[in-house]
Amino acid sequence: MSSNNENWLYEITPQRKLIDLNFKEIWRYRDLLILFVKRNIVTVYKQTILGPLWYFIQPMFTAITFTLVFNNIANIPTGEVPSFLFNLTGITAWNYFAQCLTGTSDTFRSNAGLFGKVYFPRVIMPLSNVITNLFKFGIQIGVLLVAYLWVVFSGVDLNPNSNLLLFPIYILMMALTGLGLGMTISALTTKYRDLTVLVGFATSLLLYISAVPYPLAEVDKEMPDYAWIVQYNPLTHIIEGFRYMVLDSGMFSWFGFSYTLVFSVLIFLLGLIIFNRTEKNFIDTV
Repeated sequence: MSSNNENWLYEITPQRKLIDLNFKEIWRYRDLLILFVKRNIVTVYKQTILGPLWYFIQPMFTAITFTLVFNNIANIPTGEVPSFLFNLTGITAWNYFAQCLTGTSDTFRSNAGLFGKVYFPRVIMPLSNVITNLFKFGIQIGVLLVAYLWVVFSGVDLNPNSNLLLFPIYILMMALTGLGLGMTISALTTKYRDLTVLVGFATSLLLYISAVPYPLAEVDKEMPDYAWIVQYNPLTHIIEGFRYMVLDSGMFSWFGFSYTLVFSVLIFLLGLIIFNRTEKNFIDTV
């Protein structure tokens, strides 16, 4: 029996490590991962009128709405940066995180039929969602670049700073945070289905305490007693740091950056542990 075991390509077993992200197995199923990514990109807007144009329309109209409400009506200043560009920059970063979170948070329930029929590394599904959203993020970065160049050619003096070198790390932090929280919620929704409704509400609420529609400095100035709620939110440092490196405006600290990086790694590892534990018996409860 032992000699036969040595000839097996791989073994499917419920016994897994506490933290198990088998890169070798994921690489073996890379074609399936690519297939899921293509499916996600094509099917989302397959039967829509405007199709992929929604990738452009959504951040533009959200930025316009924020500009009208927060800057024109509520008179929240954005310094030397035009309000529209300020909002578009924050929304572009926020959208990637939010889409990773919401897309991953229903992994087990939405794919129960597939998971119950065939084996493949389950973590491929949330990973495919993160990669798909990276494609969308790239398009929205292009929209941001066009808006940025338009503002610069209009005579506004804007210059990105050396923190732009941290751009890949900011993407990684957004992906890990969204993936970790999403996998945790996905595991919980196998037993508590009403959490699916809560995710949309909580994500919308989280946007307003993550300094997306306003500068972090304004919180310190206008509400010093409650500023800690925003300051200790890791997502605040991602949004503020993203705007700082692109617009050279806002607040940046290496403590906030390091704190957010550590948090994103820890929340991802926690989500992976919970996801792997739920994977063993979720089909009985979903």
